[in-house]
Amino acid sequence: MTQSRSRYKSLFFDLDDTLWDTAHNNKVCLEEIYTDYRFGHYYPSFEDFFNMYMPHNLQLWVKYRNHEIDRNTLILDRLLYVLRPMGIHDEAFAWKINNDFLYRTTTKTRLVDGAIGLLEYLVSGYRLFIISNGFREIQSLKMQNSGLAPYFERIFLSEDVSIQKPHKKIFDYALKNSNSRRSASLMIGDSFEADITGAQNARIDQIWLNPSHEAYTGKPPTFTVHTLAGIKEIL
Repeated sequence: MTQSRSRYKSLFFDLDDTLWDTAHNNKVCLEEIYTDYRFGHYYPSFEDFFNMYMPHNLQLWVKYRNHEIDRNTLILDRLLYVLRPMGIHDEAFAWKINNDFLYRTTTKTRLVDGAIGLLEYLVSGYRLFIISNGFREIQSLKMQNSGLAPYFERIFLSEDVSIQKPHKKIFDYALKNSNSRRSASLMIGDSFEADITGAQNARIDQIWLNPSHEAYTGKPPTFTVHTLAGIKEIL
């Protein structure tokens, strides 16, 4: 048994784009929405629609994490942003599309490469948990339908504590409610801001999943890997 394997007991994973392939699955859902709602009458192609929607959506998620906007503002603004150019300002219609989109995401099952293999490797030696900023009504379904749920004892959501990663409060909440020691815990995630800086704020060691070889700003992570398989070399 390696020193690191003997040290860590509780592993806290981010879900979106760490285990569940959010970038792919959400894009598939958005293309279905584009087709089924006939947005092609206004946008020349799906890529035109996607390239308008996605950067704005990502900016809104940053504001949501920073508590500059609430959940309802995030949901309405990201959809009305692409509906208004079509002359649609109806908030009820935006909510309808949102609910349709979220339901569709729960049916998508593509995982990040190596996710199941890694979890099979870890599950007998560690306690596994999820910490996510995602919405309550879809995260559990995404995990169940994609085969992730059986590996995890519990999922901790930002909605449980009304605060998002990277704030330390959600990490403290997860430690307390999983009966995990801070020094024996490890956070694994793809977002340097939300997962790595958040865990650093809570004095928890981290593994940064960094497939794009991005540069980090601030304090370096405890470990960095470029694939999920690389985590086996640490644990």
